[in-house]
Amino acid sequence: MQIYVNRKCTRSGNGTKEYPFRNISEAAAVACPGDEVLVAPGVYREYVDPKQAGTEEKRIVYRSIEPGKAVITGAEVVKNWKKYEGNVYLARIPNGVFGSYNPYTTLVSGDWYIASYIAHTGEVYLNGKALYEVTSLEKVLKPEVYKKSWDPAFTVYAWYTEQDEAADETLIWANFQGADPNVENVEINVRRNCFYPSKEGVGYITLSGFTVRCAATQWAPPTAYQEGMIGPHWSKGWIIEDCEVSDSKCSGISLGKYLQPDNDNKWLLKKLKNGTQTERDCILQAQREGWTKEKIGSHIIRSRTIISTTSTTARTWQAPRSAASRCTRRST
Repeated sequence: MQIYVNRKCTRSGNGTKEYPFRNISEAAAVACPGDEVLVAPGVYREYVDPKQAGTEEKRIVYRSIEPGKAVITGAEVVKNWKKYEGNVYLARIPNGVFGSYNPYTTLVSGDWYIASYIAHTGEVYLNGKALYEVTSLEKVLKPEVYKKSWDPAFTVYAWYTEQDEAADETLIWANFQGADPNVENVEINVRRNCFYPSKEGVGYITLSGFTVRCAATQWAPPTAYQEGMIGPHWSKGWIIEDCEVSDSKCSGISLGKYLQPDNDNKWLLKKLKNGTQTERDCILQAQREGWTKEKIGSHIIRSRTIISTTSTTARTWQAPRSAASRCTRRST
């Protein structure tokens, strides 16, 4: 069966071609083995959580009708900026917007992550380009060029965040260097993932032809839960093809490990054993808990250019047939 999605509809229908859903998430809630979800061009600001697994014979396929034109994003537009001083503006974001996960109180951290400065999983974008997070308001008011960047001139576009606990709001100051953020397209990371099952074992999914960008993902070392902006979450047989992937804070595509609560970032949090031994423990635990090639892995990432950018680097390359930029491949 074909299920249709079109964000430009005035109201959501029943998923038919004549009355499509407005959100991909609605289709993901009902799609069954053998179904094809056809997504019209548009910007889909949502977290897509596929509920059903396909089978080896009957995959569930999510396809952008026009390659690259259906955009799944974890960001939201912000238009309530108030001038603070000079080129610096302040936005107040109600914390209810973030639900149970606030990217502006969550620091990037984990085993093997050596932080040279404090960084949150949130991000600020001006016309699709990530600004540079700094560690004080003073550095937003008087930004300095970071010469080691691949784009030194843009490093003066800086942002900083604090919490107003009394108002239950996230405060973001940003230096837009003369641009008006209420006129330009300014977005912030809101969602942790873009296309990623919340439960394990949702296998045999195909994601084809999408642009996926802007997620507040956490660091994904081999000794911790390995999430991504896109990922199969410990399942079997995904195909990710012809997709353009960018602006995940940490991992763009992760094919990696599930959460082992008693074995998660143990090197960092408990200082027990070293990193190599902790990784071995994770692998052995996964094997005891059923990790076999018949159940997990055998994913394919292929075709098209995958673009990966962060606020401090910008890299573009052609992905090999079965590899991806910033891809965690622990289950293959």
